[in-house]
Amino acid sequence: MATALERQLAGYSLTTAEILYRLPDHPAILQSYIWQEYDCAPEFPVLETFLDFWKREIDGKLHSVVVCYQQLISAGTWRLVTHQHVH
Repeated sequence: MATALERQLAGYSLTTAEILYRLPDHPAILQSYIWQEYDCAPEFPVLETFLDFWKREIDGKLHSVVVCYQQLISAGTWRLVTHQHVH
């Protein structure tokens, strides 16, 4: 498994999804679940895999998913430091 830094350098960004789903015993009531992982916009393959798992294995039927993402490292913020003086 790649580290968080390796994933960010590969173009992945911190992705947060609010998943609203119906309670199995009370389908009129919505429950919120917050999911967060490094993923690659705009396809979001990691989130899609999780949602496929949810549909297959979790009883609560999905109502909606709101996705936000933030690229933490970009070309303007990343620079290689090869030598640093510490006094």
